[in-house]
Amino acid sequence: MAELNTGDGGGGKGGKVRSKKQNSKVDLTAMVDLAFLLITFFMLTTTLSKPQSMDLSLPDKDDDPTKNKDIKVDENRTMTVMLGENNKMIYYMGLLATPKVGPKDITYGKDGIRRELLTQKKAVIQYTGDKKKGIIVIIKPTKKSNYRNLVDILDEMAITGVSTYAIVPEFTPEETTLLEKK
Repeated sequence: MAELNTGDGGGGKGGKVRSKKQNSKVDLTAMVDLAFLLITFFMLTTTLSKPQSMDLSLPDKDDDPTKNKDIKVDENRTMTVMLGENNKMIYYMGLLATPKVGPKDITYGKDGIRRELLTQKKAVIQYTGDKKKGIIVIIKPTKKSNYRNLVDILDEMAITGVSTYAIVPEFTPEETTLLEKK
């Protein structure tokens, strides 16, 4: 409890009446104890935020070339996104020799790659007539692209609901010249 001490009650005889300076002292011990109890309580009862991670399916580490089987997919369902230096991104649909759409420069975000992913996703569903056979996105980061660009494009895959995508580090010579030109 706080208490206020105000010196002597006075009691001298006669003479001039002078106003006495009051000596005030507030005891804050209880308030400090309460503050530390509250800090301790909140430290022990709060949960720390857990780091969020994205689930990626990685291939097995088998180096057996006999198990390496190429999977044929319809080129009308594939979209290739190449990540270059200085936040540059180029995409095309189908094969680069005879592209269905593109190759085009595009930006990150909702007005760029997200809109195009949603548009092409709808076009692939109309083409196949089956929602299970959706778009396949091939992400090709260059050595000069930064990590943030790769994370951004993976976030766009999650936002747009693209379930089939792959990160491929190999480039064809045509793709390399395309990136160098633009």
